[in-house]
Amino acid sequence: MRILIQRVRRASVTIGEQTHCAIGNGLLVLVGIEEADNDEDIAWLTGKLTKLRIFADESGAMNRSAEATGADILIVSQFTLYAQTKKGNRPSYIRAARPETAIPLYERFVESVERAMGHRIETGVFGADMQVELVNDGPVTIWIDSKNRE
Repeated sequence: MRILIQRVRRASVTIGEQTHCAIGNGLLVLVGIEEADNDEDIAWLTGKLTKLRIFADESGAMNRSAEATGADILIVSQFTLYAQTKKGNRPSYIRAARPETAIPLYERFVESVERAMGHRIETGVFGADMQVELVNDGPVTIWIDSKNRE
C-alpha cells in the first residue's frame, strides 16, 4: 500500500460539476493499493499518517501531528501510484489491485484512520472520474510505502 500525503490549506473533490467533499487545513492523502496488501499494511500506514509530525508548533517547527492538531483529512483512491514506467512510455498498472480487492482495503483504511483520529474523514469515490483541487501548504509532500518502510 502506498500513500502520498500532502499538507494542504484546503482540498476538494469534484465529480461532474458537483463538489463531492472539501476540507480546510489538513492532509490530502492519495492511496494506492496492490494485491499483496492486507490489514497489517493498513495498521502501519494509519499510524504513520496520523502521527507524522508535519504541522507547525508554537515556534513554527514541524513538530505536531494530524492526531495532535485534529487536522482534516481527505483520502482519495489513486491506482496510478502503482504505475510502472520501466518499459516504453505507456505506464503499466498491473501491480495495482483489482477493485474487488482494493475497495474493501480502501474502506478499511478509511475506517482505521477515522478511529485513530476520532472524527469523520472525507473521501473521494472509488473508481470515479474525480477532479482533485488543492492548495499545498509549505509545500509538504511525503510518499510512504508500507512494503518499503523507509
